[in-house]
Order: sequence, then structure tokens, then C-alpha cells
Amino acid sequence: MTIAVSLPTSSLSMNTRPFLGWFVSPAGLVAVGLIAAMLAVFQYSVRAYIPGSLEVGGFTWQNFAAMLRPLYALAFWNTVLLCFETAVFTLILAYPLAYALVRTNSSALRSFILIVSVTPLFLGEVVRTYSWMIVLGSNGFLNTLLLKLGLLDRPVQMMFTAGGVVAALVHVTMPIMVIMLAAALSHIDRNYEKAAESLGAGPVRVFLTITLPLSMPGIVAGFSTAFAWTFSAFATPQLIGGGRVSTVSTLIYQLGFSSFNFPFAASLSIIGLALSLAVIALLRKAARPLERMASTT
Repeated sequence: MTIAVSLPTSSLSMNTRPFLGWFVSPAGLVAVGLIAAMLAVFQYSVRAYIPGSLEVGGFTWQNFAAMLRPLYALAFWNTVLLCFETAVFTLILAYPLAYALVRTNSSALRSFILIVSVTPLFLGEVVRTYSWMIVLGSNGFLNTLLLKLGLLDRPVQMMFTAGGVVAALVHVTMPIMVIMLAAALSHIDRNYEKAAESLGAGPVRVFLTITLPLSMPGIVAGFSTAFAWTFSAFATPQLIGGGRVSTVSTLIYQLGFSSFNFPFAASLSIIGLALSLAVIALLRKAARPLERMASTT
């Protein structure tokens, strides 16, 4: 006679994956710390500001109501526009690099593209920003080169402009975009492209009808990540923009460390986080038909 013994599912799971708890624990601790920090920021955001003091007052919603002023609304709009422009230009520049990285047959070229694409990750954001200040300055590398080539009569103002900030931010977000796009392109079955070519499709049509739609998940993930990364950028807009390019992060710094208005700075942080999540959710919802098209291609 055979006796069947059933073990709880949790026991079987722990026996088959004994180290799962140890692997998840660090992420859980980080999540708890992040939640605690966000609760502390929210607690500050609903407290009154006492001028000339680091102490905060009682409960109030005036910090959130004050954000309806044109100055702060403009900062939010500039930030969203800056993030969108950075994500678009990063995608345009990163896609060819990722495509060449995945499709090239030369190991030397693949290594070169990988090194060029990933190297910025090994430099601090402040170091990269200062290098762009040298490039974009009135007497910097770019203006000097254009003047010597005779393409300019006098230096062009590139520093302290939105265009200069976008150029530097594209350099910051390029590595992660290349990695995400390369991961998406590497999972595309080449047989689909060969089938389209056998049916008479040219290289451009194969790319537009097969490769591009199938890489849409990587495009959406990279675009969303670049947008969120740019939204929280501080050093680049502060140094390249020089206080003339108003963003949420620079405004929070000015309020928190110049006027010591920590309650209002905390409320800006909360609204900035909510706005960033809302825009990313809208982007993903808008891209859902494209992802569905890619899955059915």
C-alpha cells in the first residue's frame, strides 16, 4: 500500500530555491528605506514654512496650492519638455549604434561600439557635465573649431541654453538607451527578415515593417527610462543651464538650500515624482498599440 504525502507549496518552494530569501532581502530593505524616505518628504510637504528658521510649523496644504503660480507651472512644463526632447534625440542617436552593435560581424567594431557607448557610465555626472562646459563654452572646443573652419564669424552662445542642456543630457542617457535597444534587437529572429527579403522586400521596407516594430518594446523601455532619468537630473541643468534653464530639480535646490524653504521644496518633490510617474504611464499607454503590433508581426 502506497501512502501519498503532500507537502505545502511554500515548503517545496523553499527547498527548490533555498537562497531566494537572501537574494530578495537586500531589495526589500532598499524598498523599505525608500518608502520611509518618501514618507518623511511627504511629512515635510504638509508643514508650514517659518522664515528664518530651520524648524517647520503646523499642518497646511498651502505648499501644494502655491504651485499653481505661473513660475512653478513653467518649471514643470520646461522639465517635461526637456525630458521629452532628450529622450527623442537619445533614441535617434542610440538606435543606429545599438543596431550596429548587434548586427555587425566584426568583433573589433562590436567592441569599439560597446566601449564608446558604455564608457560614460564609468564617469560621474559632474565630470561629464564639466567636460561639456569645456566643449560648449564661448572659447570652448566647438566654437573654436567652427571659427577656425570659417563657419562662424563670432562665437555662438551654447552655454546657459536649453539646447546645451539637452546635448549634455543626451550624453548622460545614451548608454542605458543603447543597452536596452541592443537587448531588444538581439531577440529578433532573423528568419522574419529573411522571409520578407525572399518575398521581394527591400532593406528599407524590411526595417520599417519587421525590425522596427519588433524592437518596439526596447524603444518604449529605453524612452521611458531616459525620460525618468532626465526628470531627476540636477547637476547638468544646474551647471550647463547656469540658472537660466528652470527645471524642477534646480528649483528644489534653490528653495531648499538658498532660502531653506524645505516644506515647499518637499512639496515640489512630491508633485514632481507624481508628474513623472503620470507622464511615464501615459507614454506606456500611448505605446501599447505599437507593442501589440510588434507582438503580432
